[in-house]
Amino acid sequence: MSNQQGQADIEKAAYKIVEVAMNSDLPDFIAERLLQLKTLLEMLKDTEWNLSEEDRDRIISAMSYLPDPIDLIPDHIPGIGFLDDAMIVEIIIRELRSEMSAYSEFCRFREAEDNRLREAGKDLEKNG
Repeated sequence: MSNQQGQADIEKAAYKIVEVAMNSDLPDFIAERLLQLKTLLEMLKDTEWNLSEEDRDRIISAMSYLPDPIDLIPDHIPGIGFLDDAMIVEIIIRELRSEMSAYSEFCRFREAEDNRLREAGKDLEKNG
């Protein structure tokens, strides 16, 4: 399996966990952490965001735990099955707090700029 394929599998597993978090009745602590995965995944995929290779590698490395079928607490256990996954996400969030904050600010700026251009009658597809 290539490194890119491995990364794609890890990202796919993380997206699946986000979907589960959005559609399940999980304890707040777990749901909130798992939903943060979405931001981390967006940071990885955003071609306009200049995420360092070191941060990219840290995110992928930590997320590599998520698809492991033999993780600490099996995901199928109601209520706590994703607790270990949420703890891994919490570690990533703590390590990348400033990067995540900067990314949120970047996204707000980009959206405001897109809105400004749209209101000015600019075609974002041609000028973007």
